Amino acid sequence: MALDSIDAASLRGIVATFRDALTDHREAINNLNVYPVPDGDTGTNMSLTLRSVVEELDGNGDDMASVCSGIAHGSLMGARGNSGVILSQILRGFSGVVAEHASIDGPLLATGLTAAAKGAYTAVGNPVEGTILTVIRESAKAATDAATEGTDLCGVLQAARDEAAASLERTPTLLGVLADAGVVDAGGAGLLLLYDAALHVVDDRPMPEPEATSKPAPHHRSAGTTRGEGGPSIADLRYEVMFLLDAPDPKIAGFKEAWAKVGDSIVVVGDGGIYNCHIHCDDIGAAIECGIAIGRPHNIRVTDLLDELAELEERDWVAAALDSDTAQRDEVPAVPTAVVAVGAGAGVVAILKSMGVHAVVAGGQSMNPSTAELVAAVESVAAPEVIILPNNKNIIAVAQQVGEQTSRTVEVVATTSVTEALASLMAYDPQATASVNAASMTEAFNGVVSGEVTKAVRDATSDAGPIATGDWLGIAKTGIQAVEESLVAAATGLLGAIVDEDHELLTVITGEGTDHYTTALIESWISRNHPDVEVEVHHGGQPLYPYFFGLE
Repeated sequence: MALDSIDAASLRGIVATFRDALTDHREAINNLNVYPVPDGDTGTNMSLTLRSVVEELDGNGDDMASVCSGIAHGSLMGARGNSGVILSQILRGFSGVVAEHASIDGPLLATGLTAAAKGAYTAVGNPVEGTILTVIRESAKAATDAATEGTDLCGVLQAARDEAAASLERTPTLLGVLADAGVVDAGGAGLLLLYDAALHVVDDRPMPEPEATSKPAPHHRSAGTTRGEGGPSIADLRYEVMFLLDAPDPKIAGFKEAWAKVGDSIVVVGDGGIYNCHIHCDDIGAAIECGIAIGRPHNIRVTDLLDELAELEERDWVAAALDSDTAQRDEVPAVPTAVVAVGAGAGVVAILKSMGVHAVVAGGQSMNPSTAELVAAVESVAAPEVIILPNNKNIIAVAQQVGEQTSRTVEVVATTSVTEALASLMAYDPQATASVNAASMTEAFNGVVSGEVTKAVRDATSDAGPIATGDWLGIAKTGIQAVEESLVAAATGLLGAIVDEDHELLTVITGEGTDHYTTALIESWISRNHPDVEVEVHHGGQPLYPYFFGLE
């Protein structure tokens, strides 16, 4: 028999079912992403966000207020990428309405969904229809109409679910890029699973099976996690994560339980407040976040067990991301305003620190850090005010959540690339306020024309022509400028589109997979075609993107 109302226990069940569904459907949702680059995909970011919610609920009480508090805080701190932030706002908006009630009936559910839709729109500076925003708004209205007609809880849920499905199918008519790719909106597809989860708990409806896909989603560093009730298979787990953990002894049992949900081959030994911790997992960030939740991880080492990405073993930039080495942190004097930046690659981290960055959070393309990771970095620096450089468009929204979670004054300088960050740091004054720095640093990087080269991870279309998986792409802020079979051709094609007679300096940051010969060919092309442009080359070691370019 269907439930008449949703109590706190049932709401917990809905959230857990939603998490499992997002995990199961992650690759199918990722494959709906229309942009063919190896970036933080929607399914991955939504599933990791929900995982943080469930972990937060494990430590909360059983009444409705406690459950809603856990949902709101867990989704905020665990939000990853734009889709994670929007989903966080949906969950927070809903929780804020229902928290003071012992149970949720049809009318209250509709009111909560309306608040969720409003919260989602506030999370986006320039809302675009044909996305998850449209799906939550239209499904909330359908729920309200059903509740007004006196429909019971199950009927209100069904009305919302039906309209969400219909709205999702209409997204290509509202957003041309979806129509061109022949897909529906990925975020909306993820949201539909929330209604499926609710109907499963309320009326024992079966959960939808993940759709088979002919183009499996690329494996990303941030991809993650639970593989059914049996837990992860150690043979399939990607990374070995090890660190020392300073934490109170009574909290170690809970830490082990949290890690059991993240991976396998777990070893935690020690006492007296310091522990040596080892795990095999797919999600490096989640493993480290479990340690941050109870104490201070340090001496962090990461090894790629599959050896698919070179130089991942003992990555110094993971430890630098948390800035958790005491001696290294103590070398940086206290200042009025510090800088926290996001970056990947030992060379990138070294360059950022050489220009005054106090803490580097591990992340970038394909590895979007959570709000919690950014908060930890902000709290680690010796300054009352902090500038955050996201260095990726998909991290900006997460960075903008940090200020309300810390006592520090936080300003976000909305850099979308490392080259923009380097230009902004030329204007950084550690003795000025965060507000003054934000203005001057934003002005400095706005004068930079940036670009990047990567390999396509899925077939797609673009203004530069059709894209096949494996093609090299030259990408500027305005979109894809070059689609080529060779790395050199993509790089020079991109530069041909963005370099003009006003430019004087080209900064080249080389990543994994580059060599001196390829870089020399690019420099030679610049010398022949733009002899007045000076070229500076730095080794960044960033994964997935062999070249970052910055023009000034």
